[in-house]
Amino acid sequence: MSTSLTEMLTEATLGHVDVRSLCVDVGLSGERLTALDRLDFTIAPGEFVCVLGPSGCGKSTLLGAIAGHVAATRGEIAVDGERVAGPHRNRGLVFQQHTLFPWKRVIDNVAFGLKMSGLGLEERHREARALLELVGLQGFEARYPVQLSGGMQQRVEIARALINRPHILLMDEPFGALDAQTRRMMQSLLLDVWARMRTTVMFVTHDIDEALFLADRILVLSRRPARIVADIVVPLARPRNDESTVAAEFVDIKRRCLALLREGT
Repeated sequence: MSTSLTEMLTEATLGHVDVRSLCVDVGLSGERLTALDRLDFTIAPGEFVCVLGPSGCGKSTLLGAIAGHVAATRGEIAVDGERVAGPHRNRGLVFQQHTLFPWKRVIDNVAFGLKMSGLGLEERHREARALLELVGLQGFEARYPVQLSGGMQQRVEIARALINRPHILLMDEPFGALDAQTRRMMQSLLLDVWARMRTTVMFVTHDIDEALFLADRILVLSRRPARIVADIVVPLARPRNDESTVAAEFVDIKRRCLALLREGT
């Protein structure tokens, strides 16, 4: 494991998120709609939080606001005590559809985020190889994205998002386009990576089972304008596996989430 990656595995004190009275309006002037309405919550460093809510309620808008791509209309977001005023490398993003450069090899896709850091090509590739090993893609460094399966492309996306040592990893339904078997495999891989790196994760999903399998906490949003209707602690022991999904606590919280989502729609 490279020295830089070893350092990444010890940075669990970073990634504190503080959201206060957050309101976000979207749309053109004269047709503005309130997407998020007075959201208040905190996320502790190293915590894994999932966001659930009805379709179109503003889950992705919330992620975009924390990323710095969507401006807050009122209220404030801070990451590690610094107000979010725009995008920053301390916030990594992974989307449902991959955004890999098709003309670049896997190793160069992952290393791309370090290009502006002043590191030489050899050092960038060394860090990229360490992350590809972390996500189980050693031996695929010279492949191009088109030569990879959907699940493998998402592994590359995760490695590329982690190359800048983000304090928080923001994930917008990253496994939504995958088949059920690949999706569970990717969920387990993500938990393994998170257990080793302890980067704070905020994960948007519409799948209750996925949220319960992954999260320390679940924030449940109402329909638009979205408010937080529940902040649920998931008491399931880690590490989690298929047996976790039949535990009594899992079933109880799933029922509660289903009821909340029905009320929210």
